[in-house]
Amino acid sequence: MRRLAGYAAALSMGLYLVVKVVWVTAALLGDAPDDFGTADWVVLNAVTVVMAVTGVALGLALAQRRGRRLPAVPVIFFSWVGAGFLVPMLPYALIRSVLGAFGADSGGGGDGSDAAPRWETVFITIGFAGMAMGLAVAIPIYLRERWPRAFLGRVGDGQALSSPLVTAAMVVAGGLALLWCHWALGGTLGLDPARDRWDLDGRLLNASSGLWALVGVWSLWALTRRRPRSLRLWIPTALAFGASGSLFAWSAWKLPMVILRPGGFVTAEYTLIAVVEHALSIGVGLALMAALLRSISTEDVARRAADGVGVKFDRDSRKELAEDP
Repeated sequence: MRRLAGYAAALSMGLYLVVKVVWVTAALLGDAPDDFGTADWVVLNAVTVVMAVTGVALGLALAQRRGRRLPAVPVIFFSWVGAGFLVPMLPYALIRSVLGAFGADSGGGGDGSDAAPRWETVFITIGFAGMAMGLAVAIPIYLRERWPRAFLGRVGDGQALSSPLVTAAMVVAGGLALLWCHWALGGTLGLDPARDRWDLDGRLLNASSGLWALVGVWSLWALTRRRPRSLRLWIPTALAFGASGSLFAWSAWKLPMVILRPGGFVTAEYTLIAVVEHALSIGVGLALMAALLRSISTEDVARRAADGVGVKFDRDSRKELAEDP
């Protein structure tokens, strides 16, 4: 399943890469969209070309056995960012498709594909959906194979671990979640009345961001407070990984957009609100990920100490891996 999902992710993102290369080439030949300058359009799509190439490489690394011998830091970082970008979008995409099937007008455009040929739209859709589903399957399996102690056992097996920084990060994440859900429900706090309000598509995106921020708060609470004790450890670990990545990745993408405003881009929020919002989201994502890694590291040390040289736990880990796919 890991190999299949990894190769599917790489192939899907390869289709997206083809479209982006075509767009950059066309812009350099003088065929840029009217609402974008040639330089802005080339730079924006060149960035996504680099991201797509990285996504293809990540899919291949997750699929191949020698990917487990790659350095841990870049694998974890790119998996974290890639999963944070795409995996949380799967529920949003499903709900949007259901609403569209019932005739709801989401109003979403997106990425210059409205006036694009049919094949480009299909390639972009397959690229995002295939990469998201591939990462959702391949990343947890890869991480569990490489670092089984972070995923095996139950939440209550470890010791409680909290700090003022973790608590503050969870409080800020909860505040951002409430703000995004407020906007999703039609609230106007912090929005500039002189700018366009979000359409249904934008409100669904805000709802997705808010719900995943709440998922991040809950999962870190479970890992640091060790409650509920009977919960399988892999559940909050995987959710914390994806939710913290979502907080970091999307705001790390949106913050430069707010500041640089390519193609006259503006947000519905006041500019200062948007800058603070995304800066906080980036910081909270990093803090939650750091807390997750610290929780895993502390639990690993405690288990090794409890097992002496760790032989018993390694034997139990192999047994659980065999019994629980």
